[in-house]
Amino acid sequence: MAAGASYTIVEYFGGGDGYRCGYCKREDGSFSHGMWSHTMTVQDYQDLIDRGWRRSGKYVYKPIMNQTCCPQYTIRCQSLNFQPSKTHKKILKKMSKFLAKGEMPTGPCDGEPMDSACDEEEDGGVRETLVACRSEVSASVEGPLSKERETAGGVASKTTAAETPEKCGSCEPTTERTETATTTPGPGPATRAPRPGLGADPARPPCRKAKDVRRERRLQKDQQTREANGQPPSPQASRGSQAKTLEELITESLPVDATHKLEAESTPDMPDCGYGSFHQQYWLDGRIIAVGVIDILPTCVSSVYLYYDPSFSSLSLGSYSALREIAFTRQLHQQSPQLRFYYLGFYIHSCPKMRYKGQYRPSALLCPETFVWVPIERCLPILDQRRYSRFNVDPAAGDVGALRELGRLRVLYCRTVMPFAAYARKRKGPCDEKDVQEYGELVGQACAERMLLFRA
Repeated sequence: MAAGASYTIVEYFGGGDGYRCGYCKREDGSFSHGMWSHTMTVQDYQDLIDRGWRRSGKYVYKPIMNQTCCPQYTIRCQSLNFQPSKTHKKILKKMSKFLAKGEMPTGPCDGEPMDSACDEEEDGGVRETLVACRSEVSASVEGPLSKERETAGGVASKTTAAETPEKCGSCEPTTERTETATTTPGPGPATRAPRPGLGADPARPPCRKAKDVRRERRLQKDQQTREANGQPPSPQASRGSQAKTLEELITESLPVDATHKLEAESTPDMPDCGYGSFHQQYWLDGRIIAVGVIDILPTCVSSVYLYYDPSFSSLSLGSYSALREIAFTRQLHQQSPQLRFYYLGFYIHSCPKMRYKGQYRPSALLCPETFVWVPIERCLPILDQRRYSRFNVDPAAGDVGALRELGRLRVLYCRTVMPFAAYARKRKGPCDEKDVQEYGELVGQACAERMLLFRA
């Protein structure tokens, strides 16, 4: 795919034969349509991925959503409104710590796409490894144990709850805890059930995290020093205790004597130099450790894949590169205002380790029938019930870009570009209108009139 191509020329292969699924490993359970792109313009590929297509090299494919075992929904993130989660911040801090002190993480790699099997809502992490999933099982076992400890130490639990009603809000004890407190045997006078608490004191200020208080004091001290020296206040001081942006987390200053230096190399001043497919290289002290392949399209940056040195897998380079690409999308938006989305490929809800893509919020999934974008929060409850679903809740809504005039579809036949109506009159041999009709319905009217379908 190149920005300078004047025409898109494709060969359509059709679909229907099942093959082995790479996600659930089911034999002949995966179905898709495919075509080979000899050349392709960025606008045509933009329109194709907005209809559920995806490329692997020059091969462009579209899953048959209502037949394949693991339906694959196109997902995109609104990069301008993206806010990194706690797990994302943890990954960025882990990289900063490695660059500053040279300490390679030894625990499970947080947030790596290919090892993810847990959701952030369930265990507080995104793209956790299988080791992290075992800790989730351990946590579920600890629940009854903590309850047993509470029952065994009923008096202590009762006393703690009664002595600190203001710290925990309304500390009204449960019936189970009251019975435990009144029936606990032991020497001394009988104990009484605690009275309901009065809740937090409205006259006191709300509780604040200690790190927020320290940050505010540090900023105030810095501002006082600047005022004493006649310097303008720093941007951080004027912003107060607001959370850092993604760009600030990525470009967080390192000490002068940092152990390592990481550089992300990409073509500067995009998209002034054009659109197309590019490599984003990650250099560590002059050594290349990862390469991300991205497509820069008229309205988005589409992540194709990433390959990296496995000796650095504990740095969660997959997640780290995704965060860098989101920041890169924001940078391109300043030059090209219509470019504001980050496409992560396919979201596969039936494959647990592919659900990590849904944690880059806000994001939306593409409806497989009407090709409109629906917020992922509305899609997930539906996908919990069934693997394939139409997300557009309007039953009367249809595909506005559907093929309506087959005769206007463009064909490349005998080195001549012609509409399908003229091709059907000139063609000699068996009729292939059924295959051409199927191709046109999959790519839509706009692409059918611009792209050239090669016919032998």
